[in-house]
This record gives sequence, structure tokens and C-alpha cells, in this order.
Amino acid sequence: MPEGLNIIVLVKQVPDIEKVRFDYEKGRLDRSSAGAVINPFDLNALEAAVQIKEKIGCVVTAVSMGPEKSEETLRDALARGADRAVLLSDARFAGADTLATSYTLSCAVRKLKLFDLVVCGEKTIDGDTAQVGPEVAEFLGIPHIAYVEEIRDVNLAEVTIKSRLDEKCYVVGMRFPGLITVTKDANVPRLPTLRDKLRSRKAEVTVWTASDLSDFAEEQLLGLSGSPTWVAKVYAPSTGKGKGQFIEGTAEKKARKVAEILVKLGALR
Repeated sequence: MPEGLNIIVLVKQVPDIEKVRFDYEKGRLDRSSAGAVINPFDLNALEAAVQIKEKIGCVVTAVSMGPEKSEETLRDALARGADRAVLLSDARFAGADTLATSYTLSCAVRKLKLFDLVVCGEKTIDGDTAQVGPEVAEFLGIPHIAYVEEIRDVNLAEVTIKSRLDEKCYVVGMRFPGLITVTKDANVPRLPTLRDKLRSRKAEVTVWTASDLSDFAEEQLLGLSGSPTWVAKVYAPSTGKGKGQFIEGTAEKKARKVAEILVKLGALR
């Protein structure tokens, strides 16, 4: 094994969720209403990779799939410590659901050839599915650990992490190659310095199209044609005004009154 590790971080450009508006007439998010930012959970993934780089040495490659403007997200990743950046951008990638997205990203990882660890954010704030990371691992045929909140130890052969599932924590070791998805509890992402931002402006961002992935990908599995699911409509649920009722008396009378109300509502028999 060569000195150091090769780590790939998957990042996504998402709308600034605090500024995005909802188009009720068309039943969709109006992404043009807000600027684009790097997915917050992916910042934790990038920080985890850079911390490993500082500890034992490695090459960190940031990979993103999206339109040409997603290059800004990758330059942000470069400013925060990534060494290389690859953008997957092609009209043939458009309309991809999580499965087609994961397939495309896995093909890009295969094209990069040398990798020990793939690091992803737990989920994205626009989709909130937490599916892409595990699906990429399945396409690559490598083990994965989700919901990582702490990297306990790492060396050139394996990583030891703490993962939280529901109310329980697990300490697990995984030999490379493998994939992890990290939560926002894993670390505090660093802010890039002005010097790093200026350096990232001049850095090269490699762009790959579907044709560049032709040795690894079947085109019918990309984009909309490779997506078994799609969004028919997005809508905001109606919220009615809550009604409250104060019940006075002794504890026994209060309990009886609550029971009577629940019976009338059909919640109790």
C-alpha cells in the first residue's frame, strides 16, 4: 500500500434552505429563490477527511454531481482542505433519484481507481433520505458504517469509529476499502482562510461527462432513465390552529375528564 491514504469525499450543492421559497401553484421548491451552498452534513464529511489527512497523511478528493455552477461547491471544498476536485456534469445525469445518483457517483469512484475510504455526510438537507452513501457502498461492493459521530482511530489499514443508532452507540472497526457517513456531531467544520479561498480560485476542477464514465457506467442507468422513482409533486401540509382545554379539579376528576374526552374522540374504548 502506498504511503498515506486516498480518501474520497462526496459533496453536494444544495439551496440555502433558510432563503428558499415554496411555489404552491407548481407544487415544487423554487430553488432560484435562494443561493446555493455546500450541504452542511458534507462539511462534516470533509472535515473528517481533512483531520485524517493531518493525522496520518492522505490525498483528499472531493467529488460532486450537478450543473456547472456546482464548481463553486468544489472550490469551497478545496479551500477547506481537499487536494483535488471532480465535477460530474452532464445533461444525461439530470433527473436522477438516489439510486441513479449513487450509481453515477460509484462509477466516478471506480474511475478514480485508488481509494481507501469514501466519506459522505449523513444526508442532504434538500432530500433528507440518507440513502446515497449506503447505496454507493453497495454499488462498489465495500462495507459501510452509517451515522458515525466520532472517528476513534485510523491507520493505513483500518478505521475505528463510534456510531449511534437510535439510543445505542456502537464502536466498530472497518478495514479498507470502506465507506462511512458522518453526522453533524462528528466535528466542527473549519472555516477557510482568505488565503485558502484565493488559492481555490486558481485550482483546477476536473469535469467528467457521461462519456468520460463510459468504461464504468451503463448509460441507461444514469439520470432519469436509471431512476425507478421520481417526485410527482411536493406540497406543504396544512397546519390547523391547535385548540387547548384546561381541566380543573382533583387529580382523579382530571383523569376521568381526560378519559371521557378520549372516548368521545375515539382514542379510548
